[in-house]
Amino acid sequence: MKRLTPSNLTIRARLTLVYGGLFLLAGVLMLAVTYALVAQRTHDQPALTVTNSTTDPAALAPPEEGRTFITEYAREARQDVLDSVLTQGGIALAVVGVVAVALGRLIAGRLLQPLHRVTDTARRIARAPAADRSLHERIALEGPHDEIKELGDTFDLMVERLDRSFDGRRRFIANASHELRTPLTLNRTLLEIALQRPTASPDVLQLGETLLEINTRHERLIDGLLLLARSEREITEASYVDLADLADHVVDHTPAGEGRVDVEPGEAPTTGNPVLLERLVQNLVENGVRHNVPSGGWVRVRTGTAADGSAVLEVTNTGPVVPRYDVPALFEPFRRLTTPRQSATTPGAGLGLSIVRAVARAHGGDVHAEPREGGGLTVTTTLPGPVGVPGKDLVGAAVG
Repeated sequence: MKRLTPSNLTIRARLTLVYGGLFLLAGVLMLAVTYALVAQRTHDQPALTVTNSTTDPAALAPPEEGRTFITEYAREARQDVLDSVLTQGGIALAVVGVVAVALGRLIAGRLLQPLHRVTDTARRIARAPAADRSLHERIALEGPHDEIKELGDTFDLMVERLDRSFDGRRRFIANASHELRTPLTLNRTLLEIALQRPTASPDVLQLGETLLEINTRHERLIDGLLLLARSEREITEASYVDLADLADHVVDHTPAGEGRVDVEPGEAPTTGNPVLLERLVQNLVENGVRHNVPSGGWVRVRTGTAADGSAVLEVTNTGPVVPRYDVPALFEPFRRLTTPRQSATTPGAGLGLSIVRAVARAHGGDVHAEPREGGGLTVTTTLPGPVGVPGKDLVGAAVG
């Protein structure tokens, strides 16, 4: 059982305790002062006042037994008054204290309501599928310029700068990729013309083929950067897609290399951009084939639906042993697993899994990988189920 200490109480609970504690302390002090004043007043008051028309002092003086009785009666009456002040005042203080604590909790909640807006906005941004998906949101607190409004305005300024930074990064990648694609296309054209010359020597042909292969690899890199920048944007056009259809289509058009590619298509409906989702499946299958064992390997592609209705795509291969601590780095751009078979000249730019993660998160899903015993990876992609789209009517919208 967790022990409650001042350090793990909420701010609202702390403010309530402070309000209630201060009120009870003030009430106890007031009750003590009232008790002291009543005690002093009843002590100074004469015990008995007798009025009579006679002027004989002997007739005014009560007997000794009477004076004793009157003194005891006055003392008891005084004590009853003090006890009544203490008892009834304590009960009233307890009742009003409970009301004060409840009002203090209510007032503390109203005062902290702007902080709840800050927390809710920060939570929505943090839980967005991608880090920059909800950076357009602002708190925009209204009211007096106090400490809470200053906190909200500072948070808005921070989010605005982050939004500009992410947007600038996307624009830079897209613009740089477009600018680099033109000279690469020109280089490829010139190399192809040079290779078709009948007077070209064998050395020139070999050099031209090498340069053409390098140019092709750079073109794939540029295409990958463009797709990465595009997949990080918000999906504005979405339609019904069945991952089973995409898996069948991709496996049928992907060379298996020296191994085999098996597909176990199960219905996995989702809603998204068919072109991006097809590229997601293609990258996973090609990655499994490329990073497989030299011979006798296999790649298994499974699709299905999870218990919560999510569409699941699982790609498993029999590649080299992958250390568990290296798995998170494989989803970073330009990061590849270094093995004797996978050298720097291996096709690919290290963007395949990065694009897969970006596409999955742009669709509200995610992807994770687990190393297999004996080598290889199991990459599982989870996407939300179809939202508001009747699957049977829009099956033809899927890329197949």
